[in-house]
Amino acid sequence: MRRTRSLLTVVLLSAVGVLLLGACGTLRAGSDGAANPTEPTESVGRQTFAPIRVTAARLADHRRMLSVDVEVPGPGKTCARDVKAVVTDTSDRTVWVQVTFSAPAGGTPRADCRTTATATAKVRLPSPLGHRVLSVDNFTTFTADDADPPHLRLCGELGCHPAPTGCTPASYDQAVMALDVPNHTSRGDERCDGKWLVFDVSSRMGPACPEGAGPGCGASLNDRWFFRAEKSGWKPIARSTKGGCTDVHRIEPTFPSALCADLPPLKRSN
Repeated sequence: MRRTRSLLTVVLLSAVGVLLLGACGTLRAGSDGAANPTEPTESVGRQTFAPIRVTAARLADHRRMLSVDVEVPGPGKTCARDVKAVVTDTSDRTVWVQVTFSAPAGGTPRADCRTTATATAKVRLPSPLGHRVLSVDNFTTFTADDADPPHLRLCGELGCHPAPTGCTPASYDQAVMALDVPNHTSRGDERCDGKWLVFDVSSRMGPACPEGAGPGCGASLNDRWFFRAEKSGWKPIARSTKGGCTDVHRIEPTFPSALCADLPPLKRSN
């Protein structure tokens, strides 16, 4: 019986030793001697990705050092690493830059990688940007024109150099974009003298209607908008459905009567 108890004691001590050795692989001592869990090791490789989106760009050092702010998974330390920018091509009109970062490949993102963080990539341009445009990842474009150095101006849906004012279709498109109107709003005839502009817009109301639908389907809301030319583009100054110049002259007496005196009143169409 004594021999059996001795063997049992040896087995139990051996089991405890194995557990202690196993714990050494998952715990480490902190600065105060307390045991803390170690950081998890990456079980998968990493891949190179493009950023979620590009948010800003700046120039320094005689307009040759470029800094690009991008949105990446984060803010965990293992989410986005090695954020870098490289110049892929240049021309007399454009400088193309590609921004990439590395992140764990495949699988479900870790909890600290399911939000986003801002990272900055820097690259030195072969020559000053000048009046060329900057294309980042072929989707986001910036220009130095009309920008506040060292920040570059983000180009819009109409490009980097839309006609801000003037009696041109591009400037009329810019004017519509300045309005708080639904998508797919259509524009009527324009009256413009380069400094002042007026046109009607029609916004479809309600659900889409099938072909051949009855009366009352596909009604639209009509409005007349008046604009003044400013450095940043056409600025809306008045809105009306009445005929003539009454409403705009109440706000801006100097609006030319020649552009509005014979305008008819607007009606809701069905």
